[in-house]
Amino acid sequence: MKQLLFVFTCLLLLSSCNSSDSTAKKDTNTSDLKDTTNKKSVDKTHLVPIDTDTALIATALMAAPKESRDNCTVIGYNMAGEFVTLKEGNNEFIVLADNPNDSGFSAACYHRDLEPFMARGRALKAMGKSRTEIFEIREEEAKSGKLDMGKPGSTLHIYYGQDALYDPKTSEVDGAIYRYVVYLPFATSASTGLPEQPISSNHPWIMNPGTHKAHIMISPKSDKN
Repeated sequence: MKQLLFVFTCLLLLSSCNSSDSTAKKDTNTSDLKDTTNKKSVDKTHLVPIDTDTALIATALMAAPKESRDNCTVIGYNMAGEFVTLKEGNNEFIVLADNPNDSGFSAACYHRDLEPFMARGRALKAMGKSRTEIFEIREEEAKSGKLDMGKPGSTLHIYYGQDALYDPKTSEVDGAIYRYVVYLPFATSASTGLPEQPISSNHPWIMNPGTHKAHIMISPKSDKN
C-alpha cells in the first residue's frame, strides 16, 4: 500500500513539473514573438508632408535617372496652385511634379522630344476635354503630322504611390515605386513581338497598339519585396 502511495505521489510531482515547463516554454515563445514583431515594425516618424515648393521639386526629381537629376527641368503646379517652371534645367529630361491638390503621389520624367505631345494633352485637359476626347484629338493630329510625337523610343519614367509623405533626407516618397514607358507610335504586337497584356510584374508589353500612343510598358518589381 505504501509503495502504491509513493508511486502515485511521484506521478503527481512529475505531472506538475511537465505542466510548469510547458507554461514556461509557452511564455518564452510568446515573448520571442512579440520581440520579433517589434523588430519588424517600421519607424515612419521621420516622414513629413510634401507641403512646400522645395519638397515638390525634391520628390519630383526622384522620377528621373539619378545621374541626371541635377540638370532636369521641373514643371508643375506649385503650392499656390499655379502651373509654373519650378526648376530650370538644361539636359534632355523634363520632370512633371506631383499635383499637391490630387490624392496620393505621382511624378513623371520624360524626354524633351515628348514635350509637344505632353503639352498638347495638358492644354486639351485645361479646355475641359475628356480622356477619350484627348486621345481622339491627338490621334488625328499625330496621323496628319500636326502633332510631333518625338523620336520612336522616347521614354517616360513614373514614380508614384498612395501616400504623399516623404523622407526629407533622401527625398524618397513613402511606398512609391517606378513604372517605365517607351513610346513607339503606331507600333503593334506584330511589329515588336511584345504581348498586349503583361505576363508578369517585370515583363514588357505593348499598350494602345497601332495608335499614336502605342508604348512599351514596364512595371519592375519593388526593391522592397
